[in-house]
Amino acid sequence: MDVSHALSLVIVLFFLSCLSPVRGNAELRALMELKSSLDPENKLLQTWTLNGDPCDGSFVGIACNEHRKVANVSLQGKGLTGKLSPAVAELKCLSGLYLHYNSLWGEIPEEITNLTELLDLYLNVNNFSGQIPAKIGAMTSLQVVDLCCNQLTGKIPEQMGSLKKLTVLSLQYNNLTGEIPSSLGNLDMLSRLDVSFNDLLGPIPKTLSDIPQLDTLDLRNNSLSGIVPPGLKELSGRFQFENNPGLCGTGFPSLRACSAFDNVNIEQLKQPSPQIGSDKSSLQDIPKTVYFHGHCNQTRCKKSSKLPQVVLISSVITVSITLIGTGFLTFLRYRRRKQKISNTTEVSEGRLSTDLQKDMSVNGASPLTGLGYSKEWDPLGDSRNGAGFSQDHHFLANSSFRFSLEDIESATQCFSESNLMSRSSFSSVFKGNLRDGSLVAIKRINITSCKNEEAEFLKGLNLLISLSHENLVKLRGFCCSRGRGECFLVYDFAHKGKLSDFLEIQDYGSGQVLDWPTRICIIKGIAKGIAFLHGNEPNKPAIVHRNISVEKILLDENFNPLMADSGLHYLLADDFVFSALKTSAAMGYLAPEYITGGRFTEKTDIFAFGVIILQILSGKLMLTNSMRAAAENGENHKGFIDENLQGEFDELQAREMAKIGISCTQEIPNNRPNIETVLQEINYTIGM
Repeated sequence: MDVSHALSLVIVLFFLSCLSPVRGNAELRALMELKSSLDPENKLLQTWTLNGDPCDGSFVGIACNEHRKVANVSLQGKGLTGKLSPAVAELKCLSGLYLHYNSLWGEIPEEITNLTELLDLYLNVNNFSGQIPAKIGAMTSLQVVDLCCNQLTGKIPEQMGSLKKLTVLSLQYNNLTGEIPSSLGNLDMLSRLDVSFNDLLGPIPKTLSDIPQLDTLDLRNNSLSGIVPPGLKELSGRFQFENNPGLCGTGFPSLRACSAFDNVNIEQLKQPSPQIGSDKSSLQDIPKTVYFHGHCNQTRCKKSSKLPQVVLISSVITVSITLIGTGFLTFLRYRRRKQKISNTTEVSEGRLSTDLQKDMSVNGASPLTGLGYSKEWDPLGDSRNGAGFSQDHHFLANSSFRFSLEDIESATQCFSESNLMSRSSFSSVFKGNLRDGSLVAIKRINITSCKNEEAEFLKGLNLLISLSHENLVKLRGFCCSRGRGECFLVYDFAHKGKLSDFLEIQDYGSGQVLDWPTRICIIKGIAKGIAFLHGNEPNKPAIVHRNISVEKILLDENFNPLMADSGLHYLLADDFVFSALKTSAAMGYLAPEYITGGRFTEKTDIFAFGVIILQILSGKLMLTNSMRAAAENGENHKGFIDENLQGEFDELQAREMAKIGISCTQEIPNNRPNIETVLQEINYTIGM
């Protein structure tokens, strides 16, 4: 066979491999094994059949990638009662495993660590037992690991320090023992670490205070001891350590001062942070396959070592193309990083991306960063600065919406850490005091986090300014600085803070406990805010919020609810919007159809609102299957009404509000009511 014929055959085989269905291959057999294990009575996964095609949409909870490989298993809240089969490891291209809010039991199979392409691992709120697989460090693509609310035992594996892309690690409400591994300090992208309500002991590793992206650290209800690293003071209220009597330190509220008995731990805090890679033993448990696995952006995930001549030629060509493409993408990402570094700080380099988002590394840095204004970047772009933007943005043309950089710096005392209220991967929020004495909240956004197209950014900014409703946080104005490479949004200040601060109250006598009438008013106010966004008002399109949660609901001095970040996604680049949704997914706010299909509709907002209703009624941030069952039953108020109310609530209203919450969180979008119907039901319930 000459070379030309061989190459022709290679090309034909290449395209045929791309078109080959999942039916009949190892993945289908793995799915059937997974089905028999997860759903032993075949009541919930009846659409999974041996003669079916998982990639044609018939397999509930299964989504495939462009190469017809299983990419997502989304079976959260299905009522599964079985075990997780080792067969899941045969889904080599799996990027998302969502099994949370079920009643699965048994151990997490060790074979799961072979899923080296997995990004999201959600096994929370189940009954898993045993230890966390020790070789989890081999899963180097992981970005989110949520194992909370199970019965896991043993130690947190040191190998977790190898998960360099990890942004969220949630291990709370288990029976974990031993010390917190110092290797976690090597997770530069980690923004949230929650190991509360376990049996952990020993000191808090100093390395945790060195994590640059760390935003939230929850260590409550363990048996930790020793001196708290001073660097954790920067987290302010986002560092929680209560119910660890052995801890001591200075500068932390409610933390006892250290004594001579605690000084034995001082030398440990002075030790340099261990780095993964400096000691070869830290990698000894990672199997060699992690370095040689087939990437799932190719047409096949695994090939035999003994191949005919034609297939061998195909392999050489495919590998060559892949290497060239990988090198090209690496170069583009390198340029992207350099552009971002040169445009100031506070931007996460580990942004999350999926096939549903644009590849920002290809598009390059936002052109907004290159606008050559003489002093400050002014999106008005009128004739005085020569940018030549349209004058149709009449809201922006109103000078009352425009703040100078001097105004912003003066209000925040040059962005003093004492005024910092929160920080995320794309923004930070500061408390500010304007010259007229009014309090404001100033959201600081790096321009590289914003829309690439100038016209799209201006359109989004114009929309934000046009939003005015009693249940939305009011945007007072903006300032964009070319010199700083940042844009600042100035909002009214919400004096009572976030709604989430009034949930999970441990002290029954606390003044923070919301009474029943206040809870009902908050629910109604949120519904009115959503109705305004969803309504088609003059000069305002219908808006899907996309990220409603109790963290995004603020309360004014009269406990009036105010929705934050409404319409903010119109300003931000797609991959930053997706990154911001990780926490919502972990807390159960994202509707099932988004996780499987990646689309937002008004019904996804309704789903999140239903979760919030049940959270307000129960006073709990984390909802369990038993609580939902009690709410559906409607008779046993003890199962879902906040005990802090001590019986002071209207039973009829409670039952009807629970029904509304349940109807809003129906799995099928068409079974959920629209917001107008929800408001009618709420008003009817209040009038009972």
